[in-house]
Amino acid sequence: MGFEDSIMQTVEYVKETLGNLDQSKLQLLALSSAGVGAVLCYLAWRQSPKTIPVGDGWWGAGEKPLTEDETIHKFVVTTSVEEMEDLQRRIDQTRFTDPLEDSRFNYGFNSNYLRRVVSYWRHQFDWEKQVKVINQYPHFKTKIEGIDVHFVHVRPVQKAGQTVLPLMMVHGWPGSFYEFYRIIPLLTKTDSDVVFEVICPSIPGYGYSEAPHKKGFNTLEAARIFHKLMERLGFPEFYVQGGDWGAFITNNMAQMKPECIRGLHLNMVIARTDSLGQLLSLVIGRYLPFLVGFTQEDVRRLYPYMEKNIYDILRETGYLHIQATKPDTAGCGLNDSPVGLAAYILEKFSSWTDLGNRDLEDGGLERKFSLDDLLTNVMIYWTTCSIIPSMRFYKENLKKDFKTRVDRVTSVYVPTGLAAFPDELLHCPRAWASSRFTDVRSFTYMPRGGHFAAFEEPQLMAQDIIQFVEKVESKDHK
Repeated sequence: MGFEDSIMQTVEYVKETLGNLDQSKLQLLALSSAGVGAVLCYLAWRQSPKTIPVGDGWWGAGEKPLTEDETIHKFVVTTSVEEMEDLQRRIDQTRFTDPLEDSRFNYGFNSNYLRRVVSYWRHQFDWEKQVKVINQYPHFKTKIEGIDVHFVHVRPVQKAGQTVLPLMMVHGWPGSFYEFYRIIPLLTKTDSDVVFEVICPSIPGYGYSEAPHKKGFNTLEAARIFHKLMERLGFPEFYVQGGDWGAFITNNMAQMKPECIRGLHLNMVIARTDSLGQLLSLVIGRYLPFLVGFTQEDVRRLYPYMEKNIYDILRETGYLHIQATKPDTAGCGLNDSPVGLAAYILEKFSSWTDLGNRDLEDGGLERKFSLDDLLTNVMIYWTTCSIIPSMRFYKENLKKDFKTRVDRVTSVYVPTGLAAFPDELLHCPRAWASSRFTDVRSFTYMPRGGHFAAFEEPQLMAQDIIQFVEKVESKDHK
């Protein structure tokens, strides 16, 4: 008997057993389950550590010097004729392979549509113009632990009576700081009682941040570096927001120095799903969701569980195994071929926005994004040669101790806001999230949007961040 058959047999048995109980016994079972759950949560809370070690590191080339220059320098993105001529030459030499008939995006990036994207890139896309768009916000660099850390820093337009709050927003892969360009103006100019001073760093090894020169740089190291960045900028307390790797990094920041984090907002919810209680909730939740704290929306997003959480994830994570094992091998080809790089990156912006896009001839790419915006993100990777170090981040994080690493077994105690987008790759119910985040102030079932939330739905994302921060600020100042 296969694993799925065993699960389904167990589900049917539980369903039949529960169906034979009268209403009073069901209520007693619900109360008992809640009581046992509360006791287990309390015991786990007492035994778990409240913070994780901050540590220290050195990621520069060679030996660590006695002192480090902490100056913050202005930075401007530039381009050159030589850079563009090299790109165009490589594009012109691209060799395409015809797609299989009726394959659409189910085999990856469809080469018929890729030809269209490449033609636009070669003949219409204006990189010089997009560089000006990138430079519309102030950029800076500063050396931390031996590497140059790049960040965008945008101060707000403050109205009378508004409170200015610092907010760090952290991207993931295969994104960049540019994902936040559509949401920045919605946060730095608001009609709320709060307005934000936004800091968007590039993860070391991504974009304009220098890549680590030594092995071992993971989300914990990035979290510590970003704490040092905020200290250097003069922010003893601040909010953090993240998705994808940015969610892991900001989680770690909250775990390292909770006294510095006024609030944590996530659009990718990370919670362990391997406990016995969560396994039981999966079995029971489809039929009696109220027993395990599920809503009807949770049921709609979670089930059928095997299809949505096992098979779909297996279809979408082949890249992860490559990058977590031998990133440099595949990276060589991507770093040498701009068209290969574009296909590799943009395929994720297709399927991770909506898995249904795999059945479209054009991958649905231009439903949420413009080609200018998509190619600008690709160009940030291309011009900085950062695809290989960005891929290495998976190998550094997904080692054999990942599930037992200190941050994975430590809860998060700062005020937390969770935005659950319907087309995110995995859905995490609030009942599961609460096992990791002890102070959830806001959990929103977003009406639309996927993995690249700030890039796809900046208005929705900004509204959710603002309402979460308003709740935190109003409660903390009562």
